[in-house]
Amino acid sequence: MIPFAPPRIDQKVIDEVTAALKSGWITTGPRTKKFESEIAKYVNVGNVLCLNSATAGLEIMLRWFGVGQGDEVILPAYTYSATANVIIHCGATPVFVDVNADDFNISVKEIEKCITEKTKVIMPVDFGGFPCDYDDLNELVKKYSVKFQAANPAQEKLGRILVLSDSAHSFGAHYKNKRTGSLTDVSVFSFHAVKNLSTSEGGAVALNLPAPFSNKEIYDFLCVYTLHGQNKDALAKMQKGNWRYDIIEAGYKCNMTDLTAAIGLIELERYDSDTLLKRKKIIESYADFFSGDLYQLPVFKNPDKESSYHLFPLRIKNCSEAQRDEIMKKIAENDVAVNVHFIPVPMMSFYKKMGYDINNYPVTFDNYAREISLPVFYDLSNEQIQRVCEVVNTAVNEVIKK
Repeated sequence: MIPFAPPRIDQKVIDEVTAALKSGWITTGPRTKKFESEIAKYVNVGNVLCLNSATAGLEIMLRWFGVGQGDEVILPAYTYSATANVIIHCGATPVFVDVNADDFNISVKEIEKCITEKTKVIMPVDFGGFPCDYDDLNELVKKYSVKFQAANPAQEKLGRILVLSDSAHSFGAHYKNKRTGSLTDVSVFSFHAVKNLSTSEGGAVALNLPAPFSNKEIYDFLCVYTLHGQNKDALAKMQKGNWRYDIIEAGYKCNMTDLTAAIGLIELERYDSDTLLKRKKIIESYADFFSGDLYQLPVFKNPDKESSYHLFPLRIKNCSEAQRDEIMKKIAENDVAVNVHFIPVPMMSFYKKMGYDINNYPVTFDNYAREISLPVFYDLSNEQIQRVCEVVNTAVNEVIKK
């Protein structure tokens, strides 16, 4: 069986996790703080907060900005449910818009049609690791600043819609010679088990808010807010005579641990020099093989952007949703694991019951109905790549041409 995306667990990772265990620091401690600092250097921002998931990071930033009942948040219909769920958790209304036909990312033109006086946040998603059109997004929120109605000090200070990037897929991607994380107000990365850089579970919030905000002050507040509102973490409380603490917020519990940060430190150290190179090679092999008339290849690079090579979302031309599902069944019967990214959120039962209709997002549905994600992971061998190509191509030809 060729799996879809197993994590890379080698001796370097095992040794660093073992060292963390032996150190006595298994919750938030020196490794987590070092990981935050190293990510901040990597993406070229001043402050990064590591948490237990990207989902937590998205919700925390919505809550920091005061998003709640009566507010609207714009996001692509083509994303994982987490992007929408955090909006629901805050009591706000998700406003889905359609995506581009070429790169799966949110359409800036469609966003503009949906901005109202209730819009507080736009949440673009870097699908598959390919960055969104950030210059256009950043200009768009400035253009509509006159319509923005601030409801709290943070919103008054920004004076416009917040751009909160769901960069879960795009750690290490580039846009106009800058890495994701430094492209807009706030970017949130995922370090889930299947991501390019994994900490088993985890995420990070890259703070890049403009003056007069102090990103360091926001970071300090978020450290408290994401640890029960407690003004000292375990590391600070362990200092001699420093046991006393206070609760200054009704906070949340979503801190990253040193055990998971230990994995991340090893993965970050070799990310550009090893991980990204291997993923790029795999994806280029797939692109060479599937360059024929039956297939629509994903976009990974153009003059302004380069992907993090997280997914290979292959689309089959002139293919229905039912045919795609039949193709996937045949592939599975040949012991190759593939996936679909994603079933659009408006197609999910919870959101359908709220009145969302996938028919309002035709490009999203067309992309989804024809999409199959192929395996991409560090230990995928050349022989396995060839096997994947042959099995997928045979299944497509059997279904489409019968």
